[in-house]
Parts: sequence; C-alpha cells; structure tokens
Amino acid sequence: MDYEPYRGELTAYCYRMLGSYQDAEDLVQESLLRAWKARDRYDPARASVRTWLYRIATNVCLTALEGRARRPLPSGIGAPGQDTSAPLTPALDVPWLEPFPDARFDLEARADLRLAWVAAVQLLPARQRAVLVLREVLGFTAAEVADQLETTVAAVNSALQRARAALDGERSDRTGLADLAEPDDPEARAVVQRYARAFEAADVPALVRLLADDAIMEMPPIPLWYLGRADYGRFMDRVFEMRGRVWAARELTANGQPALAAYAPEADGVFRFHSLQVFSVHGGRITQNVVYTDPRFIDFFGLPPQIPSEELPPRR
Repeated sequence: MDYEPYRGELTAYCYRMLGSYQDAEDLVQESLLRAWKARDRYDPARASVRTWLYRIATNVCLTALEGRARRPLPSGIGAPGQDTSAPLTPALDVPWLEPFPDARFDLEARADLRLAWVAAVQLLPARQRAVLVLREVLGFTAAEVADQLETTVAAVNSALQRARAALDGERSDRTGLADLAEPDDPEARAVVQRYARAFEAADVPALVRLLADDAIMEMPPIPLWYLGRADYGRFMDRVFEMRGRVWAARELTANGQPALAAYAPEADGVFRFHSLQVFSVHGGRITQNVVYTDPRFIDFFGLPPQIPSEELPPRR
C-alpha cells in the first residue's frame, strides 16, 4: 500500500494535536512506519486505509502528549507588556506554539490551522482535542472516531460537546475565526503588501495606520506581548533603532494566514533572516502579528537565510 498521499493531511492533523510542526513531521513518520509494519493486519472490510492511518496517528499523538505541557502563545499566558523598552529575554523553558508551513502541502482545511484556533485547541485535554479535530475538521463520523479511540459513540459525542464549550469559552481570537480574511483575499493581500513596503522603509506611522486599534504583537519565545497601536508603534521604533532602517521582506503564507519573512540589514551588504511574521487581518486592518525569530523556520518554510542587496528590487 502507498501511504505517501496521506502524509500532508496527517502532518496537519498531528500539528493541530501538538502545536509543533517538527513534532508533527516526526510523529507522522512514526505512524507511517507503524502502518507499514502492520500492513498484513489491515482489514479493508473494517475501515478505509485513510481511517486506519488516522487511528494509528491518533494513538501516536495521544502517547506523545502524555505528560506534555500545552504550547501557548505569549498572549495566552500573561497580561500585555507596559514597557516597550523591556529586555527581550526569551523563555526557552516554554514549549511555544510553532507556525505551520501550509504551502508545502496540498491542504483544503487551512482555516483550521490558524494560530489562534490551534492555540485554543491546545487548552483541551488530549482526547477531547482528538475528538474535536477528527469530528469537526476532518469529518469522521462519531462511530469512526469511537473506533479510532476504542470508546463508545456516546463518549465521543459527550467529549465533542465539552470540547466545543471549552473552545467557545477560551478562544483567544477576538474577532472570530470565520471573520478572518484568507491570505488570497485581495483586501488582505493588499494590506500585507502595504505593511511589507512600510516595514522595508522602517515607516512606523505607515505601519500603525494599517493596524486595528487593539492590534496584538507577540514574539515567541519572548514572553512579552503588546496590545494596541501605540505600544505596537513604540516597539517598532525600538526595533528599527536597534537594527537599521532599510529592510527586505518577502510575502508568503503560514497557517492559512498571510505572512512575511523579514530580513535585517548587515554591514556586509546582505540582508539576513530576522523573523517570520504571521498576520491576522480583519476588516482591512491587521489585528495580530505573531513574530518568530527561530532560525529553524528558514528550513521549514524553504526561505533563503540571506538576500544580497543586488537581488532586491528597486525601492519605490
């Protein structure tokens, strides 16, 4: 049997469960290896190959989640910062929620990869998390999920009700996920393009004009986060003062959201990777920017680690 056609959707599933793309890749590899070893025991009369693979992947994820802390964003664990000059000290002991390079996979349900949604799902107990994703996102029947979890249909329905209630009570997205613009939405794309151009020019007033009044900026693994246009702008002034005022940016997508890769100027004339920034856009304004500076994401997203200045288009 060929399991490779299922790798992308299984990776997205494991990511929703664990909040880590690297862990998801590892667990999918383990799941496919288990499937290959158990291929002689697969019974097509009992389940489709896809359902069987999800049963294996679910068990792998539930085992991996035993004893693990949830993966949050900074806005999910503390109050917003009041001092935009505070030390930028990373909290490396926190397993932060990671971004997902959705463009690497042919996925249909990118909306349910959004950072705010995945962060909210991380609050659920592991089995409720599995029930919610399998039922609500992937469309398995209650009977199929009961078989995958070796429980009853009544238990699955009860877990789904509890998961929905908890998600409604704890969801960190303030506008509602259904209201967020898709990355290919012309208005959202235009907003992020204007943001990228203002960012390249270190034009803080132009950046601030693109923000919602209660816009959030957060920067895992730094636990600080800021709320509101004023603090956002003051923090960006600090960044440009420290790192220079001519940047490079490349647009992409992450978690089914518009994103950009930012490159900071260096003395040797190149622009080196600084951050991956993932945006939420609502009503023509940016409501959230999650900034990741981990260099691992260069490889995850297939980004160049640096851009020579001669490769940049002329400044407008």
